Amino acid sequence: MDAYVKLALDRADLVRDIYKRVSHVDRPSVWLPIQVICEQCGKIGTTYATDWDGSTVAYQCKPDLVSWARGCGHEGRLSPLGGHAKLPWNLEWAAKWGLLGVTIEGCGKDLATAGGSRDRSDAISREVFEVEPPRNVTYEFLNIGGKKMSTSKGQGAAAHTIAEVLPPELLRFMFLRPRPNQVIDFDPEGDTIPRLFDEFDRIAAATAGREVKGELPADHERIFEYSLVAANADVKADAAAFRPAFAHLALLLQIPGVDIPERMTAEKGAPLTSMESAVLDERISAARGWLESYAPDRARLVVKHDAVPDEVAGLDDAQRGYLSALAVAAASEAPTSGDAWQNLIFRVASDSEVPSGRAFGALYAAFLGRSNGPRAGWLLASLEAAFVLERLRAAAS
Repeated sequence: MDAYVKLALDRADLVRDIYKRVSHVDRPSVWLPIQVICEQCGKIGTTYATDWDGSTVAYQCKPDLVSWARGCGHEGRLSPLGGHAKLPWNLEWAAKWGLLGVTIEGCGKDLATAGGSRDRSDAISREVFEVEPPRNVTYEFLNIGGKKMSTSKGQGAAAHTIAEVLPPELLRFMFLRPRPNQVIDFDPEGDTIPRLFDEFDRIAAATAGREVKGELPADHERIFEYSLVAANADVKADAAAFRPAFAHLALLLQIPGVDIPERMTAEKGAPLTSMESAVLDERISAARGWLESYAPDRARLVVKHDAVPDEVAGLDDAQRGYLSALAVAAASEAPTSGDAWQNLIFRVASDSEVPSGRAFGALYAAFLGRSNGPRAGWLLASLEAAFVLERLRAAAS
């Protein structure tokens, strides 16, 4: 950065003029656009530099320059080159554009306001460093639960905790799917994370050429491709890979004695590839993190294996008839996946003329002993088929 540091100091008058002209910020005539490291105390935020002679600057480490740190009072001269100082934010941003040959770099809309950071850095790049600034694509905020993230107010979610429940490709997908000028409203609580996995899997299936429900983004294949972490990924092969439903894994993790890799191999109908095994491991880790930190109570379950729950006594004749009809249909069709069970649950409810809410209520009472729970199709898919049929018949009688 030394060449840019020297240019900024040689043209300090121009820098001060840009601050005043673009942002109405009036810097004193002695102010220099550099922050040196105090030789006495090692602080950088408390130093104030003046008098650039082409080789060194004079500086003071002021006790009261900022409110968040106290300078030691040392005064001296030093060379700002060779890592002994740094440029202020707007100049550093512009310098990096030139140093790295950046041609496009977006920024948040708060930085892109008229007279804001982006306008200052653009002018510094053009006039001080004589480099055309990169194209700007202004992007919207990432909101958490409808509120803008604010570290000072404690609003938001720490990146490392989100990374524990969202693998890299899901994080990339979350940011790539909406247009840059659309707000991303992300709330890790509740069903947001399972729905994000489901949408990623839907886009993957469409990219692989499989038929999916619902409208697709016009560029869904590009969204999927750019979500992948490996630069040399085989997009079609990755899209066609077996990916267990996130909600299904979260259920399996809560059922004692389930060998999940073995169960996924059975559901796929063939051995998992090394890539599919890695995806499974990632998703198991993510599902555990979600259950520990963000899952709603309805997603947590204890299946009543020992006996039919007492809550079944409250079911009416229509609900019992529904459970009996579902047992007959399941014995005939032998659904195994969550989707297959979910479709069967709705179809039998429609044929039996039982409202879906009452149908689900009957299922939750029969298996969990409560009135709500996770998606019923994935709940039944996570259990042994023989146990499901036995419980449906017992609850219906």
